[in-house]
Amino acid sequence: MVVALAAGAQARKPAVTVGSDGEYKTVQAAVDAAPEQGEVIRIAPGTYKEKLHIEKNGIELRGTGALPKDVLLTYDDSAKSAGGTNKSFSVAVTGDDFYAENLTIQNDWEKKNARMGEGAQAVALMITGDREVLRHVRLLGYQDTLYATSKLCHVPGDKGTVACQASRQLFEDCYIEGHVDFIFGDSKAVFKNCEVHGMTHPVIALTAQSKAYPLEDSGYLFLHCTITADVAVDKIYFGRPWRAYSTVYFIDTTLKGSVIQPEGWLEWKNADGTGKLATSTCGDYGTHDVNGPVKTDQRIPPSKVLTKAEADKLTVASWLEGWDAEKVK
Repeated sequence: MVVALAAGAQARKPAVTVGSDGEYKTVQAAVDAAPEQGEVIRIAPGTYKEKLHIEKNGIELRGTGALPKDVLLTYDDSAKSAGGTNKSFSVAVTGDDFYAENLTIQNDWEKKNARMGEGAQAVALMITGDREVLRHVRLLGYQDTLYATSKLCHVPGDKGTVACQASRQLFEDCYIEGHVDFIFGDSKAVFKNCEVHGMTHPVIALTAQSKAYPLEDSGYLFLHCTITADVAVDKIYFGRPWRAYSTVYFIDTTLKGSVIQPEGWLEWKNADGTGKLATSTCGDYGTHDVNGPVKTDQRIPPSKVLTKAEADKLTVASWLEGWDAEKVK
């Protein structure tokens, strides 16, 4: 059965079903058959073990189960087994105008294998396209769970001399878990009303944003999110700067337990021993637990605690300028 969707000036998309009784048995088969204008792919409850590539524009993945956990897209590659972190993904989205809701994307390599010194990175979702929306999606992994990055700001030979708009992405009402640098990359992303969960590990950096030069318009904005952690976690930090101009804000964050260290952020050293925090932009505002605001007077410089006026300017609309992400359904 093909159902025509969308309205107004948008191209009409067909809708297909993946599952034991659907038109397609695998998600990849449905993606590969999608027409130029994109496609709505309704995924029946079940586990789909596929290394999924979504290169076409306008693809929508919609789980049809009662809960996001009912539809599981999973694979088990690592950087070592796949030949690099950017090849270790379970799902890779490089097309624009992608939409996903009510499903789970997992990389369970670390569940099945002992960690190693090098090559343990195991990406659940690598997403590089522009105008991407994920709602009620669970992203499960350990090291490098979510690679929220951009294909737009890496022009060979440019060396940061040209202004660049990074790929814009919205993660809303999502659950994201991991431990080492598990939300990383250089997209222009908003995380709204999400739960960010630290898996068992001695030291956890939630983010490793990788804005590489001042004219690159990328960064992560966390709005009204909740941070939780396994009991065995020792220390959690908002993040550390993967590249020299890393940009991350946490606004109105709820802590479940004493999960963020007083310093807030970790340094990442350059090869010459200098740190990247000096040129990065890292800050939080309104961080609190069930008892009210938490102490922020020990934040590592030059990270900052924002004023209310500064925080009020950081919205979905202002961060994802030029695209009304919240209207995408």
